[in-house]
Amino acid sequence: MKILETKRLLLRYLVPSDINSLWALYRDPEVSQYIPDAPRTYSEAKEELEWFQNGHPKHPQLGLWATIYKESGKLIGRCGLLPWTIDGQPEIEVAYLIAKAYWGQGLGTEAARAILDYGFDKLHLPRLICLIDQDNLASATVAKHIGMAFEKEWKHDLGAFLLYSRSKEPNPGH
Repeated sequence: MKILETKRLLLRYLVPSDINSLWALYRDPEVSQYIPDAPRTYSEAKEELEWFQNGHPKHPQLGLWATIYKESGKLIGRCGLLPWTIDGQPEIEVAYLIAKAYWGQGLGTEAARAILDYGFDKLHLPRLICLIDQDNLASATVAKHIGMAFEKEWKHDLGAFLLYSRSKEPNPGH
């Protein structure tokens, strides 16, 4: 089921037939190097796919979604919205992961911008974040391109992250 669409991308729920493409993403060490909890086996990738098949189990409007390149119909990433608790506060992360063959084409920014707009406009979330490994300059650039600003460093049992954030801009007509 389609969640959102951009000029070049379609984001939809993951389906069982996505498993080989999803696993191919995670098997590429350059793609998964900054994701400390990325699946390390086919079985773990299948578990993740099943976990997010209908959205996040505790928050169905959130989750990781198949990111399809419309021109080819291929799954080239998994992007979406993920719930976190940071310093006791609930937060929602704009998450994006694109296959290496598609890097440098602005697709990560295109997906992230659409997800950010979806979170603000459709889900009426007041604030969104990105959690980024300090060495992941490309992801930090994407966060900045969608209007996020560095807020703080945050340590988690998965590692240390840079937290970027953006609040929904108030609608002047309301």
